Amino acid sequence: MSRIPPAVSYTVLRLLAFIVPLVILLLLGFNEWYSAIIAALVGFAVSLIFLRRSREKVSHSLYEKRHGTPEHHPDAPSDEDVEDNL
Repeated sequence: MSRIPPAVSYTVLRLLAFIVPLVILLLLGFNEWYSAIIAALVGFAVSLIFLRRSREKVSHSLYEKRHGTPEHHPDAPSDEDVEDNL
């Protein structure tokens, strides 16, 4: 069974944070444009406050995909040694 990638779960949660307030405001009879603007602000605030852990998981997974897992060899010279030799 495969796990859901962090980017997918974070995107779904962000969409829900926007769509739920939008639907509620539209059902209450607000104007479509005002509803969309308010829902975007609410979604942004909710994601900023409550989705920090998911955002960090996405950031970490992107970093790992970009840089890979670091292979540190004990015999390898450190960055400082390399810079001193230049």
